[in-house]
Amino acid sequence: MGSNKKDKKLKKHSVKDKQKEDNNIEEAPVTVKAVENASEHKSQLQRLSEKDPEFYEYLKEHDKELLDFDDDDDDDDEYAETYMDDDEEPQEGEDEDDENEPMDHADGVSKREDIKTITSEMVDSWCKAIREERRIGAIRNMMRAFRSACHCGDDDNESKLTSMSFPVFNKILLFVLSEMDGILRTILKLPLSGGKKEMILDLMNTRAWKNYNHLVKAYLGNALHVLNQMTDTDMIAFTLRRLKFSSLFLAAFPSLLRKYIKVVLHFWGTGGGALPIVSLLFLRDVCVRLGSDCVDECFKGIYKAYVLNCHFVNATKLQHVQFLGNCVNELFRVDLPSAYQHAFVFIRQLAMILREAYATKRKEIFRKVYEWKYMNCLQLWTGAICTYGSEADFKPLAYPLTQIISGVVRLVPTARYLPLRLRCIRMLNQIAAATNTFIPVAVLLTDMLDMKELHKPPTGGVGKAVDLQSILRVSKATIKTRSFQEACVNSVIEELAEHLSQWSYSPAFFELSFVPAVRLRNFCKSTKVERFRREMRQLIREIEANSEFTNKKRMSISYSANDPAVSSFMEDEKKKGLSPLSKYVAALRQKAQQRNDSLVESRAKNLEEDKKEKKGKKQKGGKKAAADGDEDVVEDFVLSSDEEKSMSDDDEDMNETEDVEAKSAPMKKGKGKPKAFEKSSKRKGNFHAKNKSKKRKKAN
Repeated sequence: MGSNKKDKKLKKHSVKDKQKEDNNIEEAPVTVKAVENASEHKSQLQRLSEKDPEFYEYLKEHDKELLDFDDDDDDDDEYAETYMDDDEEPQEGEDEDDENEPMDHADGVSKREDIKTITSEMVDSWCKAIREERRIGAIRNMMRAFRSACHCGDDDNESKLTSMSFPVFNKILLFVLSEMDGILRTILKLPLSGGKKEMILDLMNTRAWKNYNHLVKAYLGNALHVLNQMTDTDMIAFTLRRLKFSSLFLAAFPSLLRKYIKVVLHFWGTGGGALPIVSLLFLRDVCVRLGSDCVDECFKGIYKAYVLNCHFVNATKLQHVQFLGNCVNELFRVDLPSAYQHAFVFIRQLAMILREAYATKRKEIFRKVYEWKYMNCLQLWTGAICTYGSEADFKPLAYPLTQIISGVVRLVPTARYLPLRLRCIRMLNQIAAATNTFIPVAVLLTDMLDMKELHKPPTGGVGKAVDLQSILRVSKATIKTRSFQEACVNSVIEELAEHLSQWSYSPAFFELSFVPAVRLRNFCKSTKVERFRREMRQLIREIEANSEFTNKKRMSISYSANDPAVSSFMEDEKKKGLSPLSKYVAALRQKAQQRNDSLVESRAKNLEEDKKEKKGKKQKGGKKAAADGDEDVVEDFVLSSDEEKSMSDDDEDMNETEDVEAKSAPMKKGKGKPKAFEKSSKRKGNFHAKNKSKKRKKAN
């Protein structure tokens, strides 16, 4: 009977539920899925026991699990809600993985506990297995460790799966870089050193390459990555030395080859110490072994790197630029026919710039010619002609380069660019000596002596010593100094003597030297500086003595000037250097070397003094500088009227990059008033004195 009553009550409840759904009456459901938390579910069951105690007793008998629960389940639900979206459900097979990856309650990110630590014992065991038995498994483990070491500190996740100490890191890198080349050559059955590109091309069709090429690529790729991360110059140089032995393998990976060339060219141009030399040897080895695959790219890249590093030049950087030019010429030796093709294109670009400068006559264009970058490119190709001028591949480039340099000399014939003209004439003398070709340099030099600035007395004082080899342009104030005039005249004498000494053993020396001797005599008559006359007379005497020296030998020969036997004229005397001009030039070179050494010493002293002055000013005026901010205060310096004009001229040419030191014109310490102001004050004083005397006469 009791059971029938309960069934009736359940039917009544079901009927009530259906009526509620039909009437759209909302009521809190009693199912577990719709309950948000355990506390709310408990309160609903309590209300149900008060409203319908019979149904509550029925639930106790038939569904005890619904009523038996703990409040602690609330914490588990909150924990699950924290790491799971409302719409997501756990997938199959995820429970086991999640157990191995504990959750981080702080930021909600799972972290792996299986980070492996590479120990020194593990590395030693791999090294022993590789050296003694050449185990492939040990080699692979070592390459994995090498990859982790190369990517140590990267942001990718793979590099964080392993950790190692610095000694272990150092041991892995030293072992791999030192011995991996020999290991790879052994397992690929290659010679232990050397090889050409064809060897790798044949190897790529073998089974051994298919099995182990991933080790080669991993070694080269990870080494390239760590090269980009290194900052120590010595470590980069060591890495490149070791990788040079494996450069043969780059034939199989063209993309890696291009990346290596780019990185090594960067080290060559910007590195210090032994790094440029090591980089050059790497590039040379790659060109020799891989041939046409990388020769063109290396030649283009090294020329562009040279141009990028010769924009701004001073006395200290000039030697580095010369060194870079020698490196370029050394790399050209690998393939002279290919180097000729590139040199022809680059020299033609220089000719196009010069032609545009002559056609437009604009400052923006001629400044492209009269800058360090253009002049250093001319110096580079001059060095190439001097090195390979006797080779049939490079000798045709001597004539166009000579024409370009001669055009640069005549582009802006002003006294401010005398250093640039002397540099160009020095290049022409070098080309003439290397190719044994006559170039009319004497005309260019004697034209410089006719400039009016060298005939005027120096109104700018003695001035500072001028190093014409490290500048291209001087200021107008510097032109008026005595030191500049002396430097120019001495340089003209030296270059003219060098030019004439090249032909001091020629039977035509008398005819070659006649016009220059006449121009030198005219300069002696026109100049008012006695020391210039003395130097010119000495050179004229040497020219006359050399003419007598060659004419005596010339009277004893019977062949004509166009006879091939002319090449052997005074050959023995030339080897011994017996001509008067040869001896005179040797003495001039010694004087020039002493002068350059003194300039270097004075420059070093000035730098030290400037540093000391700056430190003293910082210490004394630290408080004042903090109060005044970044204002520049100039004290005890006064510009004369002439110097003000020269400074304004320099401001107009501020965009020029070739003469950094000459931009600031020399300034005199003013003890009182400027000259112009002194003259005006004297005139005013005389005028007032005359007025006073007139008034006195009238009064009397």
